[in-house]
Amino acid sequence: MQPSPTATQTTGITRFLTQDPNILSMLQMVAKIAPSEATVLIQGESGTGKELVAKRIHELSKRASKNLVSLNCGAIQETLLLSELFGHEKGAFTGAINQKKGLVEMANGGTLFLDEIGEMGLEAQAKLLRFLQEGEIYRVGGKSPIKVNVRIVSATNRDLETQVKQGKFREDLFYRLNTVTLRIAPLRKRPGDVALLIEHFLKDDKLGISIVKSVSPKAMEILQGYHWPGNVRELQNTVERFKILGESEMITENDIPFNIKNQTQESEADNFDDSGTLLLSQVEKRHILRVLNHFKGNKTKAADALGITVKTLYNKLASYDNTKSLVGSGVPSELTH
Repeated sequence: MQPSPTATQTTGITRFLTQDPNILSMLQMVAKIAPSEATVLIQGESGTGKELVAKRIHELSKRASKNLVSLNCGAIQETLLLSELFGHEKGAFTGAINQKKGLVEMANGGTLFLDEIGEMGLEAQAKLLRFLQEGEIYRVGGKSPIKVNVRIVSATNRDLETQVKQGKFREDLFYRLNTVTLRIAPLRKRPGDVALLIEHFLKDDKLGISIVKSVSPKAMEILQGYHWPGNVRELQNTVERFKILGESEMITENDIPFNIKNQTQESEADNFDDSGTLLLSQVEKRHILRVLNHFKGNKTKAADALGITVKTLYNKLASYDNTKSLVGSGVPSELTH
């Protein structure tokens, strides 16, 4: 009997575990475009594995022997981003006591992966566009151009086309970045991968050695019915907690965190009328606020439970324009500010 299709490990190539036909098709496209010099834009929610795809592109490319340098554009202040990207000369600004090479120079001959490119400000976007057009950079405070040969792979969890329309992202840069666009489906749209990933994480000694070996059918049903707003990262964190706290070889429904069981139970109880259903963004918002409520407003604990960074949580909260309407539903008022 033929085994079910799964993305397999190629020697020296970053692994991406999946049985989903759409993801497998996307990985086949990765193998086709990797040897080219095309810029690639990877779209997908936080925690879906965008960085893994970027690594596969680099490892399957002609640049594999050179550096893959990564920068999360949402994890660094805008004032420091230009220096991180392009470096600076001694004395360029207060605190610049030495010359510093930027990440673009460090990636020379290789690949530069710009994660959360949608978080990049307009000034940095202009500098990045110039580099893509000219193939040269200027360090902050520098006057001499530096030729650099770098392939750009970027990723975002935002809708860049909408940001272009809103004037938050340069249209010319957008078209420069997405010669090829890859889309990674969220985990809730590929529930068949949940069991596969749980099995992998339970066996992964890097997450710690544990007595936990399996998951009961009922517990697996709950886990597969959960929406996983933090995607694979949240699932990995959940399995890691199982391994740390588990007291028997099998995880049962009693071991599953409150926020996962609560969402699954409420999802089963929800009765939508024929006019439609809640938008996915509304479901995500409601769940995030519920988890915050459960942790009494502790954003660090909530972010950990959701499998996202605290910064991402703050960004999501800032994007909600009607959270005040949820105060009466048990959400602490401090979470609406």
